[in-house]
Amino acid sequence: MSTGRLTIDLDAVVANWRALDGMTNCKTAAVVKADAYGVGAENVSKALFKAGARKFFVAVAEEAVVLREALGPGPEISVFSGHMRGDTDLIRELNLTPMLNSVEQMTQHFETLPGHSFGIQIDTGMNRLGMEPQEWGAVADLVLAQGPKLVMSHLSCADEPDHPMNPHQLDVFKQLTDGINVPRSLAATGGILLGPDYHFDLTRPGIGLYGGLPFEQATPVIELELPVVQIRDVAEGEVVGYGNSWQAERPSRVATVSGGYADGIFRMLSDKATLYHSDKPCPLIGRVSMDLLTIDVTDLSEDPERLTLIGPQQSLDALAAKAGTIGYEVLTQLGARYNRRTYGK
Repeated sequence: MSTGRLTIDLDAVVANWRALDGMTNCKTAAVVKADAYGVGAENVSKALFKAGARKFFVAVAEEAVVLREALGPGPEISVFSGHMRGDTDLIRELNLTPMLNSVEQMTQHFETLPGHSFGIQIDTGMNRLGMEPQEWGAVADLVLAQGPKLVMSHLSCADEPDHPMNPHQLDVFKQLTDGINVPRSLAATGGILLGPDYHFDLTRPGIGLYGGLPFEQATPVIELELPVVQIRDVAEGEVVGYGNSWQAERPSRVATVSGGYADGIFRMLSDKATLYHSDKPCPLIGRVSMDLLTIDVTDLSEDPERLTLIGPQQSLDALAAKAGTIGYEVLTQLGARYNRRTYGK
């Protein structure tokens, strides 16, 4: 095939969920927002449900449609963005649990869906989503009387274990929630790794499920191979690609590979990335274009049919580092043109 092959290992996703679950003495949910970080929410959620996951989180209500169809009525699906105007019918029909982020959302929910399940998100210093401590203090008694399913917050620096923001947010969260008779949640993947003080009643791993940092022991989940479309000889002094940005310093063998920034291979990787044939590195030369890459394969003993961009030789986060970004962005930008091969649970 002339498109790249993206291999997704659901057994690895399950292994990562079980490993993170085994680090705690509480319940473990699964964050499957952004199409399970680009890996495929339908297949991932089914696999994790079989493994024992019963609580799932999405970013917005629309993302829950695929999950509810895949999982049926039983599992709890929570929505980080809360109850937005226009979400009411979907929240009711799919039996979603919005994590209410403000007094306005609280009012919207209680007025339009009285008695319907909900949770609360509190801001403990990230200043992104969640009720301000003063807001929470003003409405806590009213909210708790309505029986929220969960009270949660989110750590801003959990991927930096020694960052002082972690204990600060932990302290604020405890001050705001100690003594309430409601399950609490503070930790995503990074928070799980910070230890039991951060675990409370429920953890919410996301990136760690999909093989990314900060879970260094994660089992890799994806492999990305790109097919070679054409190979040519380039004489010393000749140039390759847009802008003549690469010039051959020796007689070279150049492979043109199917894949580009339309497939989530960042243009920032121009002249920086490395692809692999077995264990042999092959540098990307010239610019990343929309559909094609040019790769120096001069030092290979044979012409390759495909080259590996993400795999055993180069991890998701190693590639991200070369692009000056993080594994999250690489995963969520994986293109729609890839031939996806999913195996496992």
